[in-house]
Amino acid sequence: MLFPVIKSEKQLEQLVEEAGFLPFFRNAIEGFSVEECILPELWFSEKVDGPWEWKGPVIRGTRCAYGKFYRGKAVFIARRFFPDFANFRRDGYDYDARMDDGLARNRDIPLMQELWKSQSILSKELKARICFTKQRKASFEGSLTRLQMLGYINIADFEYAVDKYGKPYGWGLARYTTPEAFFGAEFSERVYSSKPKESYEKLSEYLRKLLPHASLSQIESFLGGNSE
Repeated sequence: MLFPVIKSEKQLEQLVEEAGFLPFFRNAIEGFSVEECILPELWFSEKVDGPWEWKGPVIRGTRCAYGKFYRGKAVFIARRFFPDFANFRRDGYDYDARMDDGLARNRDIPLMQELWKSQSILSKELKARICFTKQRKASFEGSLTRLQMLGYINIADFEYAVDKYGKPYGWGLARYTTPEAFFGAEFSERVYSSKPKESYEKLSEYLRKLLPHASLSQIESFLGGNSE
């Protein structure tokens, strides 16, 4: 196994910090996921909390980036790596520049504008504000995923409904934000400090050391986000 077996929230938090990159779900790189490392009885359990419930605490505890960063699926990325990751994925463009150069999709722009205005917002509130036509409803999830894949949006936390006894229940609702709002100057001052190619090479070198059994094409796929 690539990483040690995860038996607790604290161990997951430590692994995110130590590894720097950790996809939530099984993927093309063997052993490189929470799903493969978690103690099997914790993956889905009605009796005890497991990785699904730990996502929010891990984000808060490590101040890592979390979002759909690889093939539309979730990945934890440590804060020390995210500026280079976002720089490469954004191809050096902040979103204003992307709009000015005609590279932003029209359907994505209202979502980004709402996030700029709100700073952070729960998924259901964001959808309610954006999806006021059938066309917007149909494209909302695609826009949300695409903007995460491009490194413009991340998840700040998961929030739960609470019963009359104060106990949380159900699936946590994602609270979306931008890396600029989430990390502040620590991110903003670093994200465009290198050329996108330099950021890519730095991350590629690190991942080749972290994942010696992965092929170069698998590393390229992971950093690129979309292709196998």
